[in-house]
Amino acid sequence: MIFRGRLFVQIVSTAAFCHRALASEQISGRYLLVQQPQLIARDIYKSFRMGARRIEVLRGISMDIAHNETVFLSGASGAGKTTLLYTLAGLERPESGTVKFEGRELYSGSSSWEARLRNEKMGFVFQGYFLLPELTALENVLLPAMIGRRTTKGEAEESLAAVRLADRMHHLPAELSGGEQQRVAIARALTNNPDIIFADEPTGNLDSKTGDVIMDLLLNLARDRSKTLLVVTHDTRLATRGDRQLHITDGVLQ
Repeated sequence: MIFRGRLFVQIVSTAAFCHRALASEQISGRYLLVQQPQLIARDIYKSFRMGARRIEVLRGISMDIAHNETVFLSGASGAGKTTLLYTLAGLERPESGTVKFEGRELYSGSSSWEARLRNEKMGFVFQGYFLLPELTALENVLLPAMIGRRTTKGEAEESLAAVRLADRMHHLPAELSGGEQQRVAIARALTNNPDIIFADEPTGNLDSKTGDVIMDLLLNLARDRSKTLLVVTHDTRLATRGDRQLHITDGVLQ
């Protein structure tokens, strides 16, 4: 179907393109397909109570993130960047506003549906590595397989090899350096082949040299595997390395 000289939007209902809106526009005899943003947030408000005080953390935030885009979210401590990441990832329900991921509204289904969505579609890397001390690196990477999609041992080994830990996969966390532990956490985030990775201060517990190595690794893996990546950081030097940088101040995007 061709409409010359004007933009049209076609909703594709096949299983392969469920929930994707595609636009086709003729430019010099060629047609471009443009996906809708993967993540859409509109008018997000969130506050917390500390005693008698009510603290507004997010104040009317609206933003989009495209498929395969790398976005850095920076801001001072307490600015609301981690709360925003948690809200976008379905971990922190906003007081008002909407968050849509791949065409479906978060916080509109059951808690079990939200948990399954996170397990199957999202990967997480935190400042703390959250590795179980009694499990080896390989066993820690296999943990997401306990819920939802089953990850094979071979897939977990491939993820560890991708972060250059093929020779350390049978070591316990106490036998690994901080940088190696964070690489295990990155491998765990990749194992279920997520569509998007949320990284909250992934270099926050590391020295600058090790942090640069970890960030290089995370950026390269996201690019090579066509993953969307949202990174929260207070390091303005790192925040310039993505496709786009957002800055949050007192709960408002700048």
